[in-house]
Amino acid sequence: MLNSMTGFARCEATGEFGTLIWELRSVNHRYLEIAPRLPEELRALEGPVRQKVQERLGRGKVECQLRFRRGEGQTGGIQLDEALAREVIQTVTHVEHWMMNAARMTAMDILRWPGVAAEASPDLEPVRATALELLDQALETLAEHRAREGAQIREMLQTRCEAITQQVAHVRTRRPQVIEALRTRLQTRIQELGTDLDPGRLEQELALQAQKLDVAEELDRLDAHVAEVRAILERDEPVGRRLDFLMQEMNREANTLSSKSNDMDTTQAAVELKVLIEQMREQVQNVE
Repeated sequence: MLNSMTGFARCEATGEFGTLIWELRSVNHRYLEIAPRLPEELRALEGPVRQKVQERLGRGKVECQLRFRRGEGQTGGIQLDEALAREVIQTVTHVEHWMMNAARMTAMDILRWPGVAAEASPDLEPVRATALELLDQALETLAEHRAREGAQIREMLQTRCEAITQQVAHVRTRRPQVIEALRTRLQTRIQELGTDLDPGRLEQELALQAQKLDVAEELDRLDAHVAEVRAILERDEPVGRRLDFLMQEMNREANTLSSKSNDMDTTQAAVELKVLIEQMREQVQNVE
């Protein structure tokens, strides 16, 4: 199955703890690059998040954003260090005897003293567990999205492969006519020069010219590359890099075919091949 590297997924879960929302976005990239964006209180999930994404995806730049909204009353309350508070009060009372018209310290002043009162940390373990379960759902949705787009790319590549095969077959059937046109041109030039050329010498010159313009090897390679593309499309693994390499090879053969062409019909076919290969290359850049 062919997978695209582009996709989006959003999953949400609500419970007593509040609301968790995962948003996953992936785009094409040479390797697998994971960018977690987590709330500060759930920063410890970064390692497990990376592991889960690596287990599910092969390539692409994946942005994983988690939003967390606490439920009402889901705070840890306030922790009071009573011993420290008593010590602060005793110290303040003692110091007041040394001062004239000292301002009285209020209860709020005591609570603001560093270490006396702090917000207790709530138990986040249920939240972490739910977040990881929700991430599995989001990755499943993302994978389905990438698979659907990959199916469309696969269909497009198969269509272009068929068009390339037709162009190659057309050029191959044109070769006898090209050789005959070359013979006619050589004979016309000889007649224009007003000289007699031995028939054997004419055939020898024709063979030399035909050898320089022979594109049979390029056509065979294009057929082989198309067959390899079709075989790769049937693999159930990331194949983007293989396809990208084949696009380079196919483009090289099309360029050689164009440079050897001395026939307008063959030149037009070479141009069409380049267009088809470039269309495939653009799509392959997005294949996992």
